[in-house]
Amino acid sequence: MTDAWAELRNTTQARIGLGRAGDALPTRRVLELRAAHSAARDAVHEPLDVETFAAQIADLGLGAPIVVQSRARNRSEYLRRPDLGRIPTTLDSLADTGAEIGVVLADGLSPRALTDHGAPLLAALVDVLGERHRIATPVIATEARVALGDHVGQALGVGTVLVVIGERPGLSVADSLGIYLTHLPRPGRADADRNCVSNIHPPDGLGYQDAALVVSALVDGARRLGRSGVALKDTSGADPLASPAPIVEL
Repeated sequence: MTDAWAELRNTTQARIGLGRAGDALPTRRVLELRAAHSAARDAVHEPLDVETFAAQIADLGLGAPIVVQSRARNRSEYLRRPDLGRIPTTLDSLADTGAEIGVVLADGLSPRALTDHGAPLLAALVDVLGERHRIATPVIATEARVALGDHVGQALGVGTVLVVIGERPGLSVADSLGIYLTHLPRPGRADADRNCVSNIHPPDGLGYQDAALVVSALVDGARRLGRSGVALKDTSGADPLASPAPIVEL
C-alpha cells in the first residue's frame, strides 16, 4: 500500500485503499469489516437505559424528563413495524406550558448514540438556545421514530420541536445522532417539512456546539419563514469540516 493511501486513510473513516491479498481483501480488512458489522447490529438492538439516561438529563436544569413510548411494544416489533414507532401510546403526562421549543430525545435505530451523546448535545442546545427561547421539559421517547415528535410537539404546544434521535448505524459509525427540526409540529407532517442536522458524534463527526449553532440558525429561519423543510436552508455559516478531529490509524 502506498504512502499516499495511508495518508488518506488517516483523514477519514471511509474504507479506502484497503489493499488486496491475491484477488481478495487482506485478512485484517475482512476482520475489520466483520467487527464493524457486528457493532452496527449491536447498536440497533442495545436497549436504552432509560433510568440512567433520565438522571443525566435531569442534571441539565430543565426538570425531570418525561418518558413516553411508541406503540411498538418491543425492539423486534419496532424494527418490523416502522409505523408503530411514529405514534405514542399516550401523551397524558404532557401539557402546554407556554414553551417555545420542545426537545424529544429518541432512541431511534441507535440507542447507543443517545446514551453516548444525548446529554452533552442537549447541554449545547440549551447553551445556545436557552437565552432566547423557553425550552420545554425534555421528553425521552423509546422505540421511537422521528414522526413521533410531531405528536409530542403538538401536545406541548410548542412552535418548534427538535427530535434528537439515534441514526441508523453504518459500517463506519454506530453511534451517530441526528436532530430533526419541525416548525409548527402536528401529526401528518411530511419528511419534506423537516430539516435535519446529522452525523453528530464528536470527535470524528460534527461537534455538539457546532450542531447547536446550526440548529439555532434553522430555528430563527423557520420562525422568519413560517415553516421548515425544503424551503429552509442553513445560514449559520458553520464549517462541517472544521469540527472533526483527524483520525489516526493505529
